[in-house]
Amino acid sequence: MTAPAPHPVAGIDHVFLLVHDLDHSRDTYARLGFTVSPRGLHSAHKGAANHTIMFPDDYLELLGLIAETEANAGRRAALSRMGEGLHAVACRIGDAHAAKAALAAHGIATDPVGSFSRPVPLPDGSQAMASFNTLAFEGTEVPLGTCFMCQHLTRDAVWVPSLLDHPNTACGLARVIARTDTPEAAARGYARLFAAGKARPTANAWEVETGTASAVMAFIEPATLMALYPDLDLDRAPEGAFAALQVRVRDLDRARAVLEAADVPHRTTPDGLAVPTRAACGTVLEFVPA
Repeated sequence: MTAPAPHPVAGIDHVFLLVHDLDHSRDTYARLGFTVSPRGLHSAHKGAANHTIMFPDDYLELLGLIAETEANAGRRAALSRMGEGLHAVACRIGDAHAAKAALAAHGIATDPVGSFSRPVPLPDGSQAMASFNTLAFEGTEVPLGTCFMCQHLTRDAVWVPSLLDHPNTACGLARVIARTDTPEAAARGYARLFAAGKARPTANAWEVETGTASAVMAFIEPATLMALYPDLDLDRAPEGAFAALQVRVRDLDRARAVLEAADVPHRTTPDGLAVPTRAACGTVLEFVPA
């Protein structure tokens, strides 16, 4: 009997905030101390554009819809229904077509493989072309939010060295946090989407290890999350997606100084420093020590 192909999903590649106003989100995240890439235009078919905030192993994407197209009708509806904020997790894979076959062998359903390219304006004024293959999990496989897979065909066009240095000393994604009435079920549902996925209870959440050098996912009951992040406008986080994002920083004092210099509201938490959703485009953004 032939052994099934190894599970192909190696961790979290990036997350994206779906935002109402892309220019505003760019300026907001620059004030928070991030080096934000120039605007990248997706195809006319997609009607979208983005900015990226790059770290050595992963990144944060600001995604805006700049034209109404048939292809982005679903995202426009989600933005209208759920509000802006942390909508999606993109997973690491080596090959999208191989991943589709391997996941099927593991009983995990996916949509067809998609491919696209977009020009990338570089900080020096030149331009590169970034190309990707993507593979989405079927909706019934995903407990909440959006989850898909991303194969980078041109990594050098995305991981640009000059974009990795941030005034706030940010260096990676630490934790993606969702509020849900069923944290155990959500954690177990997400755990099966990762090769290293393991759901485990903690003092106030259910967590999922997603892989090496990869952010943890946490699922927390609404009342518990409110107690963890009081007065941080959690009601503005998108319903049915993710409520908070922890970002690792090398120097928490420098991150605090950046926030204070820009007059960004923030509060000290047991883990670090948190910025309310109103000041971070719909997500609680928490800086934690690397």
